[in-house]
Amino acid sequence: MSTNATPADSAVNASSDDLATAATTLIEQFPDDAGDEALPSVDDIVTRLDQMVNGYNVPLDEATRATRNHYLDVLGIEYDDLALSSQSAGDTTLDEINTDGQWVRVTVKVVDLWEPTSDSIAQVGLIGDESGRLKFTKWAKADLPELDADGVYRIDNVVTSEYEGRYSINLNSRSVIEPVDDDIEVGDNAEELTIEAPMVAIQSGSGLIKRCPHDGCTRVLQDGRCAEHGKVEGEFDLRIKAVFDDGVRVQHAIFDKEATEALADITIEEAKQQAMDALDTSVVANDLTDALVGRYYRVSGRVIGKYLLVDEADPLA
Repeated sequence: MSTNATPADSAVNASSDDLATAATTLIEQFPDDAGDEALPSVDDIVTRLDQMVNGYNVPLDEATRATRNHYLDVLGIEYDDLALSSQSAGDTTLDEINTDGQWVRVTVKVVDLWEPTSDSIAQVGLIGDESGRLKFTKWAKADLPELDADGVYRIDNVVTSEYEGRYSINLNSRSVIEPVDDDIEVGDNAEELTIEAPMVAIQSGSGLIKRCPHDGCTRVLQDGRCAEHGKVEGEFDLRIKAVFDDGVRVQHAIFDKEATEALADITIEEAKQQAMDALDTSVVANDLTDALVGRYYRVSGRVIGKYLLVDEADPLA
């Protein structure tokens, strides 16, 4: 087994058709009067995506988000001005949500409502369907109807968010809330799991990252931009997105800051200093890859969606 896996090893190159489809979809999202600069052509975007995906092995969805954020800055427009809509023809169950920035429609029951921690949040709490439960945030600027505890709603045009392997949904100004005269028996999507396996890859988005500093928002920044709040000064975080393979099961895992510090014997302050010395944050992920990939571990935690959220991890001889 090679011990030189890199974050790019798990990426899959995209065909010209895939790139053209992604570029066309991206062009259609921009308004016709998108600022002083001319809109990019499909060929311009395909060239940019091809370099990132097939040149640097960045996953297509990440490359698309980075390209969209680049043109938001170039064109001088805001994320809310994009012509975004639900990508799902029907309802998405909560256990199917496994991508950050995915636009979906859900039918859910409000399980619990929490006290908002910021004036920018109108409501926050827990929603559920038969497949499991997720956190939701309804932003105050969206000016949407109130959700009642134990109420059942069909909510269209909500966008997903990911934090340390835990997914949530955000209700925004494009969301549509429709009460449903029905009840839902809410399921539990958490599963305890312990595996013993080698770590075969550390994926992109690992190491020293920056998150949106706004209360209630934990999005990882792409090119200094939050999909919800635009260009912001991010706050540093440390994580590992790892892949384990015991020959029978391939398991994706998320190590949060505390789990990463414990496994790699590094603090976030040391990681920040390391990046500062190298003038490059990617040096942290590269060093984690060199130190950890190819070794065997006993890893325990809860599985939500496709991710094992690591509570404990111990090296094995």
